[in-house]
Amino acid sequence: MHVFDCFACAIHRMAPICEHCRVQIIGQGVEVDGTWYCGAHCARAEGKAGIVDRV
Repeated sequence: MHVFDCFACAIHRMAPICEHCRVQIIGQGVEVDGTWYCGAHCARAEGKAGIVDRV
């Protein structure tokens, strides 16, 4: 269990990090085979196929 003083601290500690560009993913990311990416572009850049962003 984690207790945080503010939302920003929780994000810094808990948000997954994109395996391609290393940005913290806040909101919706893309998970492929247990690996997180910030979007389909980064997933494709890492060689993942069939990933599509939905707007």
